Amino acid sequence: MKRLPRIEQYGLIGDMQTSAHVCDDGSIDWLCLPRFDSPAPFAALLGAEKHGAWRIAPAAYQEGAAASAERHYVGESLVLETVWTTPSGSVTVTDFMPPRNGAPQVIRIVEGTAGQVAMVSALHARFGYGRISPWVHEVGGRMVAEGGEDALWLDTSVEQREKDGAIVGSFIVAAGDSVAFVLSWSPSHGGPPEIPKPEAALGPTLSFWESWTSQCTYTGPYREAVLRSLIALKAMTYTPSGGIVAAPTTSLPEELGGERNWDYRYTWLRDASTTLAALLGSGFRQEADAFRRWLLRAVAGDPENLQIMYGITGQRDLSERELRWLPGYEDSAPVRIGNGAADQVQLDVYGYVIETLYLAHENGVAPCGDTAALHQRLVEHLAERWHMPDEGIWEVRGERQHFVHSKIMTWVAVDRTIRLVEAGAMEADLLALIELREAIHHDVCTRGFDPVRNTFTQSYGSQELDAALLLIPRVGFLPPDHPYVVGTVEAMRRELSTPEGFVRRYRTAGKRAGMDGLTGNEGTFLLCSFMMVDALALTGRLDEAHALFERLLALRTDLGLLAEEYDPTSGRQLGNFPQAYSHIRIIGSALLLQQLGAGAPAADADILVAASA
Repeated sequence: MKRLPRIEQYGLIGDMQTSAHVCDDGSIDWLCLPRFDSPAPFAALLGAEKHGAWRIAPAAYQEGAAASAERHYVGESLVLETVWTTPSGSVTVTDFMPPRNGAPQVIRIVEGTAGQVAMVSALHARFGYGRISPWVHEVGGRMVAEGGEDALWLDTSVEQREKDGAIVGSFIVAAGDSVAFVLSWSPSHGGPPEIPKPEAALGPTLSFWESWTSQCTYTGPYREAVLRSLIALKAMTYTPSGGIVAAPTTSLPEELGGERNWDYRYTWLRDASTTLAALLGSGFRQEADAFRRWLLRAVAGDPENLQIMYGITGQRDLSERELRWLPGYEDSAPVRIGNGAADQVQLDVYGYVIETLYLAHENGVAPCGDTAALHQRLVEHLAERWHMPDEGIWEVRGERQHFVHSKIMTWVAVDRTIRLVEAGAMEADLLALIELREAIHHDVCTRGFDPVRNTFTQSYGSQELDAALLLIPRVGFLPPDHPYVVGTVEAMRRELSTPEGFVRRYRTAGKRAGMDGLTGNEGTFLLCSFMMVDALALTGRLDEAHALFERLLALRTDLGLLAEEYDPTSGRQLGNFPQAYSHIRIIGSALLLQQLGAGAPAADADILVAASA
C-alpha cells in the first residue's frame, strides 16, 4: 500500500545545524546533511521510499498487522519518544540528534517495555535528493553507504545486511532490552567518524534543552505552546553562524497538486528578525547577539544591495532550480531548491531589520559601533527608495507594485531610528528623519486607503485586500482605535476570513494567474490568522482574540508543531513544516494577550512590539 502521510504526522528532531522529519510510522523521510541547506539523502517526504528513508518499526506494523503508536517529546526538549503497542508486547523508540560536537548523528534507541516485539530497521540512503544510489559495504564491522561526496555510517549491535541497495536488519526486543542505532555523516573522502556512544549522549542532550528552556520568562496561561514554539525556533537556528531558516524543508505545497512549492531552508531577514523579536520578548538574548553578528557579515559593506534572504552562513547566490526526478509531496510539482525571490526588492525588510536592532537596544543587548554604522546606511538608502514599487512581503512573481505593507514598514524603519537618535543611541539628522516619517505616513494614508470601503488596500490604486495590514496597530503606525484601523480589521474579517476566523493572506485567482503571478489557490495563512488575534486584542475585543487564539492552537499537531498554512476544507496543514513564522506568532500573540490582560493600554501597542515584531 502506498504511504501518504499527512504533513502533521511528522515530528522534528535536530542538532541546530540540520534536522530530521520523523513520521509517526517510524520512518525518517527528510534529512539534509550536514546542514539544513545540504542535499538530502532521505527525501521520501517529496517522493517515495526509493528516494531515501530510514524506518524502524515493529515487523507486524510493516506487514500490515495490528500495531499502534503514541508519541511525545521528553519534557521541554527535542527528544522524541514513540511508544509502539503490538499484540505481542510494546517498545519505546527514542529519536534525537545530540547538539553537534563532531560528526552529525541521528540516534535511535529501541527499548522493550513489555512482552517481546519483532522489529525491523530498513535504511534506504539516496544521496543528492533521492537521485544517487549508494555503494553499500562493510568497513571494520560498520555498515557504510557512500555516494559522491557523502558517506553515512550505521553503528548498531544488530546484524545488518545489504538488500537491494538498502541496509536492513531484523531483531527482537524483550522487556528490559535496549538496542541502539546511530547514523553518522562524514565526507566520503575523509576517514570514518568516531564510533559513537548513543546511550551516553541522551542525558546531555536532555540537559541541553532543559537548560536552554529554563531561560524563558513567559509564565502566562499558554506556557506549553510558547515553550514548544521556542524549541522549534531554536531547532531552526544554525548555531555556527546564528542564521535562522524559515523552515527546514523545501517544496511542501501550499496547495496539494499545485505549483506553489518553495525552498525555505534559507535565512529571510524578515523571518529571522521577527524570530529574534519573539526570543527577546521571552527572555533569550544570546540569539539576538548571534544574529546581529550574522547580519553584519551577510550585509557586509554593501547595504545598498540588501537581499531579502541569504544562505544560513550569509551566501548570496541562491539560484533556483527544479528537481524533476522527484514527484513532489502528493504529486505537487515542481520540487524546487534555491529561491529566486532572493533577487527581489522588498522594502519592508528594512523595517523588520531596523525594528530588531531597536528591540535589541531596548532589551539591553550591548551596543555595537559597526551595527550603528550599518543602521545609518540602511536608513540613508531607504530614504532614496521608499517611494519605489516592490514585490512585497508575499514575494509576488508578477509586476512590482506600491504595496501598502511595504510602505508602512519603511515608516517603521524611520520611526525606530528616530527613537534611537532621541535616546542618544545613534547620531543622525533628526529633523530630516521626522520629515521623512511624516511624508511616508501622509503618502500611505492618502494613496493606500479606500474611503468608500473604509479600509487600507493591498497596494496603491488596488481594490484588493492584504492581511499583512493587520499589523498596522501592532507597529504603531496608527492607534488601535483609529477609524482607519477599525475599518481595515472589519474588512479583513468580512472578505478574507473563514467562518472559523482563519485568515487568507489575499485573494488568489484559481486557474488563471492572479496578482501574485501564480495560478492555483492556497489554504488560510496561519501567520495572518495570528495577526488577526493581535488586531482583535488591540481593538478591545479580548474575548474574541482569546477564542481565535485557542482555535489556532488546536490546529497544532500532537507534538505542538505548525506548518505555514491550514486548509479548513480538508482539515490539513499545508506548506513547509514546521514554519518559523507560525511559531513566532504563537509566541507574540501569547505575550500580547498576557500584557493586555494585565492592563497594558492598547494605545501602547508599538511599545509591546517586543513580543513580536
